[in-house]
Amino acid sequence: MKLILCIAFTTLVGFASGMANVNAINSWYTQIQKPSFNPPNYLFGPVWTVLYILMGVSLYLIIQAPSNDAKKTAYWIFGIQLLLNALWSFIFFYFHQIGFAFIEIAILWIMIIAMIWVFYGINKTAALIQIPYLLWVTFASVLNFAIWRLNS
Repeated sequence: MKLILCIAFTTLVGFASGMANVNAINSWYTQIQKPSFNPPNYLFGPVWTVLYILMGVSLYLIIQAPSNDAKKTAYWIFGIQLLLNALWSFIFFYFHQIGFAFIEIAILWIMIIAMIWVFYGINKTAALIQIPYLLWVTFASVLNFAIWRLNS
């Protein structure tokens, strides 16, 4: 039950963020210039769904790990990165602040590395299954930067 709740929590955050910005994704985003390596829009939903599921699994593994001092830090870092993840969509898609979104995603990237680092000391699997998330956010950061440069 805890596993299901962890996955439901993270995917619900992602779903809410996506739904709140769907109008901008289908209008404003289609009008701005994008680099040649911009993936098709239909790819983002499935990729993010998998990543949110992996976040939920990681959270579950941390919850299940034996208690130690690092768990409190892990929960905080997890929560902060999840909040930053959700906020990025609003900054980029709702407020159209592409440059500010790049700064925010850079901070998110650092928090993901911190999360992986802290998780690794608690549960190696919880840390390692976040590597696809780090890689995708790395790609998203490059994409965000390229869009910013093309549209500024």
